[in-house]
Amino acid sequence: MGLPAGANLEILSPAEMAEADRLAIAAGPLDGYGLMQRAGEAVAAVVLARYPAASRVHVLCGPGNNGGDGYVVARVLAEAGVSVAVWAEGEPRAGSDAAIALARCRLERRPLEAFIAEPGSLVVDALYGAGLSRALSGDAARAVEIAAGLSVVAVDLPSGVSGESGEILGTAFCAAATVTFARKKPGHLLLPGREHCGEVMLADIGIRNEVIEQVAARTFENEPELWLSNFPTPAVDTHKYKRGHVSVFSGGPSATGAARLSALAAARSGAGAVTVLSPANAMQVNAAHLTSIMLRKADTVEDVQEVIGDRRPSAFVLGPGFGIGDKARDFALAVLARKRQDGGVEGLVLDADGITSFRNTVSTLSEAAGRPDAPALIITPHEGEFGRLFPDILGDKKLSKLAKARAAAARANAVIVYKGADTVIAAPDSRAAINANGAPWLATAGSGDVLSGISAALLAQGMQAFESACAAVWIHAEAGRRFGPGLTAEDLPLALVAVLRELVEARQKVPIG
Repeated sequence: MGLPAGANLEILSPAEMAEADRLAIAAGPLDGYGLMQRAGEAVAAVVLARYPAASRVHVLCGPGNNGGDGYVVARVLAEAGVSVAVWAEGEPRAGSDAAIALARCRLERRPLEAFIAEPGSLVVDALYGAGLSRALSGDAARAVEIAAGLSVVAVDLPSGVSGESGEILGTAFCAAATVTFARKKPGHLLLPGREHCGEVMLADIGIRNEVIEQVAARTFENEPELWLSNFPTPAVDTHKYKRGHVSVFSGGPSATGAARLSALAAARSGAGAVTVLSPANAMQVNAAHLTSIMLRKADTVEDVQEVIGDRRPSAFVLGPGFGIGDKARDFALAVLARKRQDGGVEGLVLDADGITSFRNTVSTLSEAAGRPDAPALIITPHEGEFGRLFPDILGDKKLSKLAKARAAAARANAVIVYKGADTVIAAPDSRAAINANGAPWLATAGSGDVLSGISAALLAQGMQAFESACAAVWIHAEAGRRFGPGLTAEDLPLALVAVLRELVEARQKVPIG
């Protein structure tokens, strides 16, 4: 998948970053030490720009390339007239780039076991970075304690944070700023690592985009540049059904609100027509609250099939307030059984009760979604719902949230939106995106119902499932972030408008083709 020039949205695992380094060195003109020199200079520039009044800078250097970056940082800062102390743990391997950096750094080295830092000083963490795979302990763990309360600038990733998963390995530095190189790692975006990074700054050290393309990354940061070229904008000659028709299944008379929230979100997100499919005993309740959104009875699978045949909805939402059980499963499978070309059904968004209804029958869902001509399936679980569908995947401690979402997507033949403050969107073809613009205000009842409606509206307007899910997650989070304190789910559909307007305006500036 191509990205706009300069987007830099690929996220590289530590192994992929090592491969990018290798390819960049092979291609030239910079060798390994040349890249290290650029990296150290980038970190030093951040320190000089952000902390000009620091009384002293303590640079902590490990034995590997991260430590080599640290030796460059120390040398450059000292040459700029900064008071610098270097604290080292371990020796670089003889002949390595880190050994070259050490040889060119003429400052006195002190053992990390003796590390002390005075109030008002700054710590540069160049101990281990993204490649750490074991718990931080001993002198390094003690250094974390000493640095608590001081400003810390981390080189690549705060030591103690897993670059692969964002997990904290024993303990970890809490940085005010993290300077990383070429591309971000999963640990910069996945929690709890993201909270330890502070502001993440991406430095260009000479690894060209062509090199990154050779790595063929399949993970991306979820920003509009990832999907904006596919974002739907209505043509001049459009009419409501050209803009897509979304149908949302409603629960019974005491549980209709969630479906209406989802339906309103779909309407606000550009669907030209939206219908609430209601059981007969909830028709009056729904009718009393709906104006522009249509209403139709749907008590049986035959009713659902009739709706598909008569009104040809482009996308469905099933789950919000619907109830758990056979009816939810039967309705979902009825939608997925429809061939795209026959009924025009582009996709199904399965949320809430719809997810839980497949707790013990996920293979049935996977089989239905795996047909070549089946509508696309987007499943939007929070962690509890994820565990109901995929208990073995959730329980695998060796897997990161990113890896879990990928495994679930492959098993279910669906796009998985694994919700949370670090929502991961994963597709069956192994593409994945990590979202980072979430806000705590979205942790409110009904928020997920709105997300489902946005997803369905974008599907109905012709976006592919992965792009629809990515766009919906970002839009939903951005609307919540901008609204801020006091947000309720009822506020969200209207809060979408300003975000959508900006995206449509930006989309109109994107070249076609």
